[in-house]
Amino acid sequence: MKVVFDEIRLNTEKRKELVEITKQVAGIVAGSNITNGICVVYATHTTTAVVVNENEQGLKEDIVRKIEEDFPRGSGWQHDKIDDNADAHLAGAFIGPSMIIPVKGSALVLGTWQSIFTLELDGPRSRRILVEVLGE
Repeated sequence: MKVVFDEIRLNTEKRKELVEITKQVAGIVAGSNITNGICVVYATHTTTAVVVNENEQGLKEDIVRKIEEDFPRGSGWQHDKIDDNADAHLAGAFIGPSMIIPVKGSALVLGTWQSIFTLELDGPRSRRILVEVLGE
């Protein structure tokens, strides 16, 4: 089995936002010379998440709105006593820092409307997303 490891660096602009990284991940997969396997996309931060969904502006706004409803800022979270970002940590913990995407024919296997996003929950910040491609 072959393993290729790379990373994506990005800067976010808002406190909460979805940043599409599909092209960067696809480029890493294409350059890996791995024909069939899996691709792991992993955020190295506790206040980010990785999600796969449609790249439609209204849906992206809906996702942010739902996160704000479920994890409201300033709701008396215990972590806010030491740092004012408990909402971001909670959302990141429940959504998760990684996704696994199949690789076939040296390409990501994504549905017609699927894109890969880093979900910023405590920006703006500099972020590091790891991409590991495993297979043959």
